Amino acid sequence: MHTDTERCVRAVRSKDARFDGWFFTAVLTTGIYCRPSCPVVPPKPENMVFHPSAAACQQAGFRACKRCRPDTSPGSPEWNQRADLVARAMRLIADGVVDREGVPGLAGRLGYSTRQVERQLLAELGAGPLALARAQRAQTARLLVETTALPMAQIAFAAGFASIRTFNDTVREVFALAPSELRARTPRRQGASTPGAVSLRLPFRAPLNPDNLFGHLAATAVPGVEEWRDGSYRRTLRLPYGHGIVALTPNPDHIACRLTLGDLRDLTVAISRCRRLLDLDADPVAIDDQLRTDPVLAPLVDKAPGRRVPRTVDEAEFAVRAVLGQQVSTAAARTHAARLVTACGEPVEDPEGGLTHLFPSPESLAALDPGTLAMPRTRRTTFTTLVRRLADGDLHLGLESDWPRTRAELLALPGFGPWTVDVIAMRALGDPDAFLPTDLGIRRAARELGLPSTPAALTARAAAWRPWRAYAVQYLWATDSHPINFLPV
Repeated sequence: MHTDTERCVRAVRSKDARFDGWFFTAVLTTGIYCRPSCPVVPPKPENMVFHPSAAACQQAGFRACKRCRPDTSPGSPEWNQRADLVARAMRLIADGVVDREGVPGLAGRLGYSTRQVERQLLAELGAGPLALARAQRAQTARLLVETTALPMAQIAFAAGFASIRTFNDTVREVFALAPSELRARTPRRQGASTPGAVSLRLPFRAPLNPDNLFGHLAATAVPGVEEWRDGSYRRTLRLPYGHGIVALTPNPDHIACRLTLGDLRDLTVAISRCRRLLDLDADPVAIDDQLRTDPVLAPLVDKAPGRRVPRTVDEAEFAVRAVLGQQVSTAAARTHAARLVTACGEPVEDPEGGLTHLFPSPESLAALDPGTLAMPRTRRTTFTTLVRRLADGDLHLGLESDWPRTRAELLALPGFGPWTVDVIAMRALGDPDAFLPTDLGIRRAARELGLPSTPAALTARAAAWRPWRAYAVQYLWATDSHPINFLPV
């Protein structure tokens, strides 16, 4: 979008927050870059230059605006609706892969050469993987400086910097303030914070309807791993350097996020996975506008716009839970999952009580005696085949997954039909166009709304909803009175 100067200028002049994260405005006369919704008086068009990423602005020598804080913009929706090399690379960078494995590790996960990855990122985003990761480290550093009382040396390494000097230089360059000056500008927080605890706000593009989003997560919560408490969804997280516990609370203009981490180096990854879980980088206006073109869906969208797709923080975990949920009720699926957690889950300590385990890893599930699984023999075969393939690395479900190829690999597994593959594609892989024509709830909604009820006919009818059929699923599900559609009381 940043190449369409006229459209960008209109967005800046109207201070349209819908475009935050799509592009950034660099002002030639001040050397500052802003988000489109920056509240200051817009500069003259001839003094504005548009960039596709904060990293590109920083590469060009601009520093972040202290008023609108462009580093806190929602992420671009492009990376969640595409499955090409650049989109998969951006998802991995947000998950901290460059900081942990370097650019060669990023390229290896994507199956391309380092040179090819760098060239494509530079062409589309104006910055290579190192610059993009550096911008993310700077954002994490600022967050830790402003929300914790940690010493600067600890913040430097927790944010992913290799040295304190690099940390200081980067913060000064990006924010035009020393780390100590950033902290001095932040209001003093009352009370002592829990070690490893960070509280922050997760921004999103309005509107956001939390009903089906948090309703789904709460209704399907696995005891010991997830819970709904005092208006918040809480769960344990398996992270690269340790484990964590997150509490997510819906608010009108943000999602309140409280993280308790065993290792603060996991902060960036934890934030990225929480945003992905709640689908916070989606563009609801574009999605709803497309779905409104169908006269059957239009009343559903108008009634409760901004529905998101509830996703996952762990792709392998969700695949296992999808198999456990085949042809059984939500309550039965939770019971099966809870038994696995008790038998194979890794115990964790929850300062607030309630959460007791991490969901079992594929390796621990693969070591489980199949005879102890209380499920039909065919589903037991499906389960053991899946966890063995995941544990051996023959099947990989991750942010870098190629959606069509992964679908084909899943369909080749015994017991994997279209419903299982599509629900994994929708909620684990993040495909915004995944569709569930054989789902019982979808077929019931189709009959009530006068849509075709057979899978083939409904799929043909749903072609007009592309590329947002996963969101259409949420609106169709919402016609039912199932608990997944309602925010818990």
